[in-house]
Amino acid sequence: MRVKVLFFGLLRDITGRSGEELDLPSGATLGSIFDRYSREYPRILALSKTIVLAHNHAFADRSTAVAEGDEVAFLPPVSGGSDVFTRVISGEPEGCFFALTRSPIDTAALSRRILRGEDGAVVNFEGVVRNNTAGRQTLALEYECYEDMAVKIMAGIGAAIASSHPIGRIAMVHRLGRLEIGEASVAVLVTAPHRKPAFDAALEGINRLKKLVPIWKKEYFAGGEVWVDGEWDQSVLS
Repeated sequence: MRVKVLFFGLLRDITGRSGEELDLPSGATLGSIFDRYSREYPRILALSKTIVLAHNHAFADRSTAVAEGDEVAFLPPVSGGSDVFTRVISGEPEGCFFALTRSPIDTAALSRRILRGEDGAVVNFEGVVRNNTAGRQTLALEYECYEDMAVKIMAGIGAAIASSHPIGRIAMVHRLGRLEIGEASVAVLVTAPHRKPAFDAALEGINRLKKLVPIWKKEYFAGGEVWVDGEWDQSVLS
C-alpha cells in the first residue's frame, strides 16, 4: 500500500524534503514508519521524545495502523494564496471563526465579525514579532504549519473554551509566511457580556494554541537562522 508522509519545520530541514509517497507492507503502523525514518535520519531518533505523529489530520499514537491513501505527518514541537484566509472554519460554535492567513491580521474586522448586540466586552490578544530573543537581535520570523490539521485543532480549542466559559464568541487567526518586526503573528478575540470571562477565555485560548496547534517558527537573526524550540502539551504525547 502507499501512504503520503509529510515533514514540517526542523524535520523538513533534517530530511531535506517536505514530503513523499511511501510504499509499505500490509499491517504497517505509524510506529513502523517512524522507525524507518529514524534509521535513515539519526537526528529524528534523537528527537523522538518530542516528535508527535498525525494520522489523517488528527494526533495519533504510534500503534495506529495505516491504510492505502492515508496521510501521515511528522510534527516537531510547536513554538508556539490570493484569498485573505488560506484555511477557514466558521460557525462552529455558532458565530465563531478560526483561520490561517498570509496577509496582515485585521483585528477590527474580526471584532465586527463576532460581536453580538448583547456583548459588553471584546478582548483582543495579539502576539507580535519582537526585535530580540534572549539578548539576540531578531531580524524577522517565518511561520509554517500543517494547515488542514492546524485549523481543525484551533476550532476544537475554540469549541472547548466556548462551552466552558460564559462568553459569546471566539475567533483565532494565525499568520503564516515571513513576518517583520512589529507585525502580529496571531490574534485571539473573545466577546462576552462581561469582561472577566472574556479575559479568561482569551488567555486560555492563546496558551492552548501555542501548545497544541502544529505551527512552527523560524527565527532570522544577524549571522544565521534557527527553528525555535517549543514544547507539546503533554496530553498530546501521552
